[in-house]
This record gives sequence, structure tokens and C-alpha cells, in this order.
Amino acid sequence: MAKNNRGKTLRSLPNRGRGQCPNCKRTGVKLMYEIKVDDKTIKVCKVCKNIPAEKLTA
Repeated sequence: MAKNNRGKTLRSLPNRGRGQCPNCKRTGVKLMYEIKVDDKTIKVCKVCKNIPAEKLTA
């Protein structure tokens, strides 16, 4: 992948894909990983992506 295309999808997201993780409440982290909890999908940070969906607090 060319270096000039890295992060191109993040630039189009609001606030460049950063925000507060609904699980660990960290602020200013990239919310890139989608986890399906029940019938809704939430975006979580890199740390919370490996937590099983049953244990998510969001």
C-alpha cells in the first residue's frame, strides 16, 4: 500500500475517527473496531476489541 493512502478513510470520518470509547471511557482514541452487541453495532478502541461481546459494558 502506498504511503500517501494511509489513513485516508480516517480523514473522512468526523473528528478523524477519534472519540470516547463506550467501554473503557478513554478519550481521544481511534474508534476503528466494530463489535456486534445484541442487535446493534458499536465502535470500540484497540484495547477493547479483544473483549468478548458478552462482557462489554456499553
